Amino acid sequence: MERMTPGLTAMAEYDLRLCMPSSEELLDSDETPVDNELQNLVPNLLEEILSVIWEERLDWYFATDMGIYHAPGQPAIVPDGFLSLGVERFISEEGRLSYVLWEEDGIPPILVIEIVSRTYRGEYEQKQQEYARLGALYYVIYNPRRRRKRRPLEVYQLIEGAYVLRSGEPVWMEEIGLGIGRGRGKYRGRLREWLYWYDRTGTRLLTTEEIAQQRQHQADQEQQRADQEQQRADQEQQRADQERQRADQGQQRADMQQQRAERLAQRLREQGIDPDDV
Repeated sequence: MERMTPGLTAMAEYDLRLCMPSSEELLDSDETPVDNELQNLVPNLLEEILSVIWEERLDWYFATDMGIYHAPGQPAIVPDGFLSLGVERFISEEGRLSYVLWEEDGIPPILVIEIVSRTYRGEYEQKQQEYARLGALYYVIYNPRRRRKRRPLEVYQLIEGAYVLRSGEPVWMEEIGLGIGRGRGKYRGRLREWLYWYDRTGTRLLTTEEIAQQRQHQADQEQQRADQEQQRADQEQQRADQERQRADQGQQRADMQQQRAERLAQRLREQGIDPDDV
């Protein structure tokens, strides 16, 4: 068999990449409509928090309901949400149309999220196998309706090619530097249970709305303290004014008494009486 020289091998590999479809030529999702709002809202909330805590970082990307292409000729895998690290956050003004592994230096998502649907879509079996083959280190299944007698939140970690269920909540993910868990809060006016990111101490990270409310609360407290300080200053000024008024009144009485004494002394002198002898 004729052996290919190294130069020809490199050329063949280069030509193969050129023949692969680009993200512009691929579908950006599976075009299957979600069957409930949470399939978009839950990942959107997680992405919003990341945009705050990782505002200065440019080496991550989070997407909702976007196709992941892992091999030419194969259909996209479309999780409800996924996170990739070590990739460009912004590739253009238009953003990504889909996530194509051969355009992302072969970097798979480090975390994928599925929200259990009203119509079962194989989140616990088929999709788990797909994400394991994809190489996603963490697989998160959120079961908000408590269907199929499963836990409300299951976080799996890929160990030696198979997913192992992690215990506890929130679950700390060292490779991401974040934990994930449930919590009750308000998002876009809706008060309910959501998925949130957590820090190493187990403290829930705030949404942009909560940060704004916290800042407003702090501003209100600062204004209240300033108003109280101004009120105390006004009271001190009022007391000082009252003290001056009393001092002026006292001085006025003393002056009047002095005037009366001088008039009396003058009358005594007019009568030939020395007031000092009286």
